[in-house]
Amino acid sequence: MSTIGELLTAGTARLRASGSESARLDAELLLGWAIGAERTAVIAHPDAPVGADAAANFEAGLVRREAGEPVAYVRGYKEFHGLAFAVDARALIPRPETELLVSEAEREVAHRLTSAPRPDGTPNLRVVDVGTGSGAIAIALASLLRKRRMLPEVSMRALDCSHDALELARENAVGHAVADVITFTQSDLLPSTEPPFDLILANLPYIPSGDIDGLPVAASFEPRLALDGGPDGLTIVRLLLNALPGALLPDGVALLEIGFDQGPAVEAAVAALPGEWRCSVLPDLAGHPRLARVERAAASGAGSGAAGAGRPGVAGRR
Repeated sequence: MSTIGELLTAGTARLRASGSESARLDAELLLGWAIGAERTAVIAHPDAPVGADAAANFEAGLVRREAGEPVAYVRGYKEFHGLAFAVDARALIPRPETELLVSEAEREVAHRLTSAPRPDGTPNLRVVDVGTGSGAIAIALASLLRKRRMLPEVSMRALDCSHDALELARENAVGHAVADVITFTQSDLLPSTEPPFDLILANLPYIPSGDIDGLPVAASFEPRLALDGGPDGLTIVRLLLNALPGALLPDGVALLEIGFDQGPAVEAAVAALPGEWRCSVLPDLAGHPRLARVERAAASGAGSGAAGAGRPGVAGRR
């Protein structure tokens, strides 16, 4: 019977030979999955024996990973913002850098709900996650707001053009007990019948089409629709930006994840919107520009008639 340490050593060597850039981490995660333990337990007990069934599961996982399949798909779940999300080929795997979007959205909602008294009858804050994919952003935000007892004052929607992705998002919402507070809708971008929102969240496709085939092989297992942002990566992002004059309330805010080198282009697209707008780009934990915050430069000057502007369609991401 092999030990944890022996299996990790052999598995790491195999994954490194197959081209994995995180061979040791992959092996630790897969072995933890195979034996039903956390990665920390795997690391802490290298001399523990591994049963035949668990060793067979580990072998099957290694074979799939050697073929390039993402570890998250092999395990069937991915940790995101302290929660475990079911993931499969129906949607993009949540990335750690997207946690910044959730944190900023929580901060924005909390500020709006606590900075001034809210008399009885005040409408709920309207929040929408465009291109929800696995539902990670909307569900993580709802879970955070539930802990802060703010959910009763928030109306949340999650949109995606993919029926399959929405099914996965609904499954995750049920698993995290927030399915009753998020309305999931199949839609390209924002339906023309929707009233404006206080907060628009989006992690849309932003990888340039020409860069897709050069991504690590694991990305080839994910839906291309969730990655391909057109020639410069911003085709779909621009569609959403162009919809903001009609989709945001006068004092509303949009938070959009973008590529690390796309800040100037996004700022230029915002500057071209009708009216006065401002865009600031926040860095992720690695220091890379990652999150564009878009809002009207002078909320008091925003006309209510903007709510009737047209909303072009767009494919969802994640």
